[in-house]
Amino acid sequence: MSFFKKLKDRFVSKEEPKTVHEELQPLDDVGTQDIDPQSDSQTKTYEHKPVDVFEQPKSKPQQEQKKQSNGWEFDFEDDDLISIEEFEAWESQQLGAKFREGLEKSRENFQNKLNDLLAMYRTVDEDFFEALEEMLIQADVGFNTVMDLVESLRMEAKRRNITETSDLREVIVEKIVEIYEQEDEELQKMNIQEGELTVILMVGVNGVGKTTTIGKLAHRYKAQGKQVMLAAGDTFRAGAIEQLQVWGDRVGVEVIKQKEGSDPAAVMYDAVNAAKNRGADILICDTAGRLQNKANLMTELEKVKKVLAKAVPGAPHEVLLALDATTGQNALVQAKAFKEVTDVSGIVLTKLDGTAKGGIVLAIRNELHIPVKFVGLGEKLDDLQPFDAESYVYGLFADMIEQSTDEENKAAEVLKEAADE
Repeated sequence: MSFFKKLKDRFVSKEEPKTVHEELQPLDDVGTQDIDPQSDSQTKTYEHKPVDVFEQPKSKPQQEQKKQSNGWEFDFEDDDLISIEEFEAWESQQLGAKFREGLEKSRENFQNKLNDLLAMYRTVDEDFFEALEEMLIQADVGFNTVMDLVESLRMEAKRRNITETSDLREVIVEKIVEIYEQEDEELQKMNIQEGELTVILMVGVNGVGKTTTIGKLAHRYKAQGKQVMLAAGDTFRAGAIEQLQVWGDRVGVEVIKQKEGSDPAAVMYDAVNAAKNRGADILICDTAGRLQNKANLMTELEKVKKVLAKAVPGAPHEVLLALDATTGQNALVQAKAFKEVTDVSGIVLTKLDGTAKGGIVLAIRNELHIPVKFVGLGEKLDDLQPFDAESYVYGLFADMIEQSTDEENKAAEVLKEAADE
């Protein structure tokens, strides 16, 4: 199976999902659907009267309940549930759709430039590789990463005896995934302590979306049934405490805070004690975003980490660095600076939906060896998604992948018809 086909099979539905007993009908066959583009809610209109999708008519007490979501329709009648495989397929397709939508700007830029390059250079030669290097650098992939990637492509082209650039499309995408997956997959996972308090320290300069990320992360873990608390450790920036409190109120989690100008370590001490007393599962700690004076920032962060480690063995269990994807190579500079100051265990790349240069993900992973653990793909609460290399490249090359696999399928059909004749 080709790599493109593997990605399409994972992220694109080939047919309507089925229940255990019957194939589900498309929503269009059931009734019309009015969607407010500004709302997450949907109103269904049927031929005779509006029906609550969870309501069972009195005349048919055994009639199955139906839940409709994003083009899928599931039946829930006693044991008549969809299989685990069907649910996992649905989940993958929802993830693929989010990355495809969130990376629209990057895809239009990245994919179109690559297609133009392949059309301009039909033969795999040194001129093509030099042009590819320039294109990737402009996409914020980073100089060192570009050199590694292109050299790998040169070797692969020789090994497979690829002479036409069109045959190199799939190899390019495959190599991008390999760059990200070259190290231990366990580093990708969040270090959540089951049955114990997990402390997450969030760092990053002002203006990168750090507080918003904390709110969305709290929402994510609360939706998983975790009891979450927040610590307002950024006591330096005016309004930071109030901003975090707004997110706490919105998500429905408690915020431990002191007055502006307080010692951040004292806030963390109070927060850990409160989290222990209330039986919290996860404590997410905000920190000051100053980077102008590394010495002061290092002293402050070290003090905070000592307080956390003394109160909770092994804390902080994660140190997440928030970076703004729209700042391009400046994000890489920030990451290097924070790596010098503290032990960053993962990156949260915010505003990825707002940039046309999505290559910074590769530069961070390849040059700093720090995993990108979450990416911001929009403004909604659930638009903070765990990073997945295949989801990322699908979002970056979705149109190319689908076009290529369609062409392969048509070619296969032609060969089959010819063989049958």
